[in-house]
Amino acid sequence: MRSFDSLSQREVLALAISLEEEDERIYADFAEGLRDDFPATAAIFSGMREEESGHRRRLIELTRAKFGEHIPLIRRQDVRGFVDRRPVWLLRPLRLEAVRGMAFAMEVETRRFYERAAARTQDASIRQLLDDLAQEERGHENRADELTEDKLHASAKEQEEAANRRLFVLQIVQPGLAGLMDGSVSTLAPVFAAAFATHRPWDAFLVGLAASIGAGISMGFAEALSDDGSLTGRGHPWMRGLVCGLMTALGGIGHTLPFMIPSFRAALTAAIAVVIVELGIITWIRNRYMETPPLSAALQVGLGGALVFATGILIGSS
Repeated sequence: MRSFDSLSQREVLALAISLEEEDERIYADFAEGLRDDFPATAAIFSGMREEESGHRRRLIELTRAKFGEHIPLIRRQDVRGFVDRRPVWLLRPLRLEAVRGMAFAMEVETRRFYERAAARTQDASIRQLLDDLAQEERGHENRADELTEDKLHASAKEQEEAANRRLFVLQIVQPGLAGLMDGSVSTLAPVFAAAFATHRPWDAFLVGLAASIGAGISMGFAEALSDDGSLTGRGHPWMRGLVCGLMTALGGIGHTLPFMIPSFRAALTAAIAVVIVELGIITWIRNRYMETPPLSAALQVGLGGALVFATGILIGSS
């Protein structure tokens, strides 16, 4: 990698052209990736892409006037000092906060590049252009705000907030809720069966720990392999699998931990209390994010939990 100070004026201009072209294409990718769910924000990034395109054309015109038609191939990865960027395709599905944060970091980095490049060049016309571009990059955030005011009117903001909420439910809440329900309910039977069969809390704890971790691994892989999210919009499969697996294990470990208490009666009482709390949390999530009526959610979750709980007690007591 080259040091920035070793670059000639021609190479600095070539690097600037490469940076503007890369930023332009990233903003185009942002706009394309957000267009279906967040059309107003996509319009903002389309406007920013056009600005970067204008910067690139001005840089090419000055390079042609100063050094001729050939533009050396110098990219950000060839010069020390630039921050590594994750490819946009690795960020999919695009999240609004992540995209806006990355755009802000891009603007800051490009502005600093122009300020440093302008400070070391001796050619008046090159320095003038670099100074102008630094000022424009500094105002890029303001330009984004102007575009936001123009494109993100009240109804558009409401629509985007609703779309963002739908994506959050699809990609995080649904797999997490499925895992929490499976872990909280399905592990009730083996844990309480072991407890009533042995009356030894530690044995019940080991059974519950094994069941929780095993269920977490199983549910995680099942969710990750169910679909790749490309058609359903449910997000990256391995992220869904991780969320589902962790919540499954958490749901089972919750009512398993009380069996670390040496006293069987105390451990059983604490475990039952935890189960009630877990079922209450599941009911709240179903009501809050899945829009299930509170009474209906409570009956569904409570009935399922009661049946599994009773199964564990019957088998363990037999």
